[in-house]
Amino acid sequence: MINSPINNANREAMIIALKELENKLNADVLVYYGELLDGIEASIKQIIEQICNDGEKHEKLFVLLTTTGGSLNPVKRIVNIFRHFYSEVNFIIPDYAYSAGTVMCCSGDKIYMDYYSVLGPIDPQVMNRDGKFVAALGYLDKINELIEKARRNELTNAEFVILKDFDLAELRAYEQARDLAIDLLVEWLPKYKFKTWTTHTSTHGPVSEKEKYNRALEIAQNLSDNKEWKSHGRPISREELGKLKLQIDCLENDPQIYKSVTSYHELMIDYVQKYNMKHFIQTRRFL
Repeated sequence: MINSPINNANREAMIIALKELENKLNADVLVYYGELLDGIEASIKQIIEQICNDGEKHEKLFVLLTTTGGSLNPVKRIVNIFRHFYSEVNFIIPDYAYSAGTVMCCSGDKIYMDYYSVLGPIDPQVMNRDGKFVAALGYLDKINELIEKARRNELTNAEFVILKDFDLAELRAYEQARDLAIDLLVEWLPKYKFKTWTTHTSTHGPVSEKEKYNRALEIAQNLSDNKEWKSHGRPISREELGKLKLQIDCLENDPQIYKSVTSYHELMIDYVQKYNMKHFIQTRRFL
């Protein structure tokens, strides 16, 4: 097979851009584009082991993440892989990271976003009986609404059929996914994101572990409030995240790194769109 010269030129440009970004960050860089699918953690394990055994490993890892979300099942294992090899893990969101992607970001020591970047509600996706990913919170809200109408004897015949035919095991899976998303934020935010939060800004008093836990729970509950965000794909800017007390670092604060991230991301998006790729992963050793 003859490789397209355009393909080769694109690949070479991305390799150069990634290497430049690693040099400026003084860190290893992993790029992930696409849904977070069950089983992808095995590939991430192999890819991370490659760069950790090539003699050029850094102590820090930066993850350039672009995802619509997906399953929470691989997220915890991927975070475990990152943390096994790196003492510091940071996330850069050049565009968007929704749902399970937002959950993954909250395992980072830092989250970098620019004025255009967005995260989303932690509305995990669960595979239904038809083999399709569906947003869990929307289903739970609708079922709770129907249950409340039934309690008030206001349920229509059509709604009764919907409620009667709903699979209880499927409903439980949605509840478990919602609870897991909250649990992961409550576990990871105090351990990583809040680890340097030792003093209150207003009182200058010490921050206790209980206060870190309470802050993490508050953020998790806010991000999982479907009545607040209305939509699984609701974009949440860094300013809105700041109001939720989730500190976001501004990517533009370092113009050189910002330029490198933007240049790389434009090359990558052009590449995946040109070849209609649903998933894309890159490191200095893997493309």
